[in-house]
Amino acid sequence: MEFNHADLFEGLADAIGDRTAVICGPDRRTYAELDAESNRLAHYLIDLGIQPGQHVGIHLYNGIPYIAGMLAALKIRAVPINVNYRYVEAELLYLYRDSDIRALIYDVEFDARVAAVAGQAPLLEHLISVGGPSAIGSAVPYETALERGKPERGFPPRSGQDVYIIYTGGTTGMPKGAMWHVEDLFMGFGGGNPYGEPRATPQEVIDAAVGSGPMVMMPVAPLMHGAAQMATFIAWWMGGTVAYVPKFDATEVWRAAERERVNTMNITGDAMARPMAEALAKSSYDVSSLFVISSTGAILSGAVRDRLQELLPNAMILDNFGSTESGYTASGVAGSSPEKGLRYQPNSVVNLAVLDEKGRPVEPGSGQLGTVARSGRVAFGYYNDPGKTARTFVTDEQGTRWLLTGDLASIDADGTVNVFGRGSQCINTGGEKVFPEEIEAVLKGHPSVFDAVVTGVPDERWGNRVAAVVEPRPGVEVTAEELDAHCRSSLSGYKVPRSYAFVAEMVRSPAGKADYRWAREIVEAGEA
Repeated sequence: MEFNHADLFEGLADAIGDRTAVICGPDRRTYAELDAESNRLAHYLIDLGIQPGQHVGIHLYNGIPYIAGMLAALKIRAVPINVNYRYVEAELLYLYRDSDIRALIYDVEFDARVAAVAGQAPLLEHLISVGGPSAIGSAVPYETALERGKPERGFPPRSGQDVYIIYTGGTTGMPKGAMWHVEDLFMGFGGGNPYGEPRATPQEVIDAAVGSGPMVMMPVAPLMHGAAQMATFIAWWMGGTVAYVPKFDATEVWRAAERERVNTMNITGDAMARPMAEALAKSSYDVSSLFVISSTGAILSGAVRDRLQELLPNAMILDNFGSTESGYTASGVAGSSPEKGLRYQPNSVVNLAVLDEKGRPVEPGSGQLGTVARSGRVAFGYYNDPGKTARTFVTDEQGTRWLLTGDLASIDADGTVNVFGRGSQCINTGGEKVFPEEIEAVLKGHPSVFDAVVTGVPDERWGNRVAAVVEPRPGVEVTAEELDAHCRSSLSGYKVPRSYAFVAEMVRSPAGKADYRWAREIVEAGEA
């Protein structure tokens, strides 16, 4: 008995096929309809020659095709690859190549970018376009692909060891693919029962879904983020309906919540919570059905959380701790906030520890700082990156394999984990990970820039925003507007610095390393 996402979904389609599985705007599918649609797409992929273990890119906004594409890949034991729709050409080319995608399902809105780089990805041979006619002549419309595939199943047996990859930000700013075995992924994100002990067998998942009520869950984040993908599966394992908005818009979120009688929402920190609170305060929506808002993946500040709670007095506002690589790990305790200290209680079934510099668990209650680590059901590595895999997944003297999350923390005597921040200089802006090294390299590629250091500074909406300290070349002047245009030619908008400070001489350590604390002080002093 192994847990496999495609097997489980097919079991649900057989057991509760007439229930609505997914809604996005006017589009909706029952479990049986979504199963048939993904079967058609899966058979089309097989006809293209896509083999088990090969990769299928999904470059789409939220919608039925995204979900059908994920399921289709999993049904044939291929691997769905999430593509960030904000990426510009250079970033897309890196991802297409690094992920070794063989086929790509993409929105025609991205025609120009896809056309510019697809031919440079050596393994990418097949394009499926969504949303109307594509300017790329070789692309096959999504509807045509469905017509060419049959709605029945007839797929080979699957395994709990089938691979699932979620791409997330990398140490140089480029994305990295976190690799999971699907059974570990299932267990790492709730085990079919996020409120208690994991389900013991796949049939227990089906039985629990059959006996559940008509719950409606809304992942507000885009499906290109692992959090929204996992929230979708969790909703299905509970026999519920998943509701999306195509793109994040706070007003549309509340309209959909009212229209579909949403019960739970998943958001990513202040970047979503603040505009949602503002929109809710300005208009009247009947969201009496809503009883939980759960935040993960980005900082949810106390002030924003309190404002949401004031507007939604009957809803629980939860702040969860986890990552793409670790799964759902811990929940915020009462009073936890960035202002007062981030404090999390590990889930009862999770083996979580704080390790010292030698990889040994620190003594609970000692106040000693270390790195948050999880063992057991976690990702097993990074695709095409053995170096990063070796640094992140370590084995201790007792033979236990740990995932190092990169978060610095201490642990109380009762097991509560106090998280102080990332061990690296990663900037989390609105749930997106931004790494200074990438932006620094782009800035230093400008002919008028001699040196640059990039840091994050606090921002009320985004949690942090990107800022840069720049040392121009001697005798040369350069403006923020010039650097902004230069960066936007190579970087997604969320990575581009929002503010600049210009200095005559950069402060670095004797070894040449950037002094990020100094850089942050320079930026904040300039803004003040």
